[in-house]
Formats: sequence, structure tokens, C-alpha cells
Amino acid sequence: MDIKPHIFNAKVMHSRLFPKENKFIYNVYYLALPLPAPKIQRTFLRFDPKDLGFRDGSDPGIFAKKVLSNYGFDKKIENIMLITMPRVFGYVFNPVSFYFCFDHKKKLLAVIAEVHNTFGEQHTYFCANQDYSSIDETQCLVAEKVFHVSPFLPRDGSYHFQFSLKEERLGIRIDYFDSKNNKQLLTSLVGTLIPLNNLSLNKFFMTHPFITLKTILLIHLQALKLLYKKVSFFRKPKQYKDKLSATLNIKNESIE
Repeated sequence: MDIKPHIFNAKVMHSRLFPKENKFIYNVYYLALPLPAPKIQRTFLRFDPKDLGFRDGSDPGIFAKKVLSNYGFDKKIENIMLITMPRVFGYVFNPVSFYFCFDHKKKLLAVIAEVHNTFGEQHTYFCANQDYSSIDETQCLVAEKVFHVSPFLPRDGSYHFQFSLKEERLGIRIDYFDSKNNKQLLTSLVGTLIPLNNLSLNKFFMTHPFITLKTILLIHLQALKLLYKKVSFFRKPKQYKDKLSATLNIKNESIE
């Protein structure tokens, strides 16, 4: 992966396998920014550090380095690439942003998945190998599900993360397994990385002018479809105090 600003032109896929089948695919784009993040501020589109990490206006790289330090990876990482949605017309909703963390040889050693729900809450999953080996595209990194996101899934079970990087191609897959280890939900984000410049940014803004609004509207549209199909509804539990967890072969610590 070239550690320079890009636009991630991708397709989002969700496929629910049971108790009722439901699937959707739609086009989306993300910013792919090396950290510290370059300034991106257009009239209607911008990147705002307050949307991520500590959400205090500091660069998200500071947050990512804190997470890496908690697990002893900070001295192994040389470059961090953030995959996140821009703020468009003053609005943003990022269901999940990813921090891809590379060593000096540009090998992928860790991925930080920062998850937001529609209640304004946030949780971070740290994905890596305990022995600091690089993440292979065939490898599943398993993390316990500890954060309530969708009212149509319980807060238990596990996530299986997979990451693939091939030159300008990027693939992210997160499958949800229920508490009985049955695969229930398949999700993926797959596409190509295009150099970010004025021309490409204007092109994607013109072809997807309301991308962030589209994201939140489609979330609610799918919720209505699941209600219509009479899929079980789970009330929001009180979230756990700890806002950081990791794949099962990594020691879990809290982040302040």
C-alpha cells in the first residue's frame, strides 16, 4: 500500500443468513489518509479530527498510537493509514473506521477498528498477532463482541476479521458469529484505492454528493426491512465501561 492520501472507492455488502435472510450492496467512498492527517477542507466536504479517536480535535494518529502502546506495538509501527468517511455538508456518520498500521517494511502488523453506533457511542477493536507477525489475507482474527451496535443482534458472540491488501486493492471482511458459533452476518468493504487530488475528490463528491446522509438513511431503511420480516429486536443494554478490546490472542487492557 502506497502511504499517501487516497480515495477508497468501494462496495459495502451485508448479508444476514438467519433467522430471516436479508442482503444489500451499495457503492460508497472513504478517505484513506496517512497520519498525521493532511488538511482536507472544501466548501461542502472536509475531514474533521473531532469525528474520530479521542474526539477532542487532536489528530487521530495520537489515539492510534495510544492504542498501539497499550498492546506493545507502538515501537513496531512506522506508518498508519486511516480509512474513514468525510464530513459532507456538515454531517458525518462513520459506522466503522480503520487504522491500518505498518512496520518499516510496509508489512501490515495491526488494524484498529473504531466502531460507532447510532447512539453516539464508540468502541475500538484492536486486531493483531501477539508475536508481531504480519497479518495474512487468509487469516481470521477473532474478537469477542462486547459493544452493542444493531438492535437486531445481541451483544454476544464474536467477530471474525479479515484484511486483504494488494497494491491498489483493499478488502475488509467482518463476519459475525452468534454465541453458539453459528455464522449469522457477513459484511465486507472491498474496492480500489485512487490517488486523492482535487480532480478525484471533486469527482466523487459530484457522483456521491450525499454519501454520509445516504449511509445513515440506508441503515434505517434496512432496520425497517428487518422489522417487516419480524426479526427479533434487542433493547440497548448499558455499554461496558471499557472502550477498548482486542482479538483473542492479544491481552486486553483499557484506554484512558
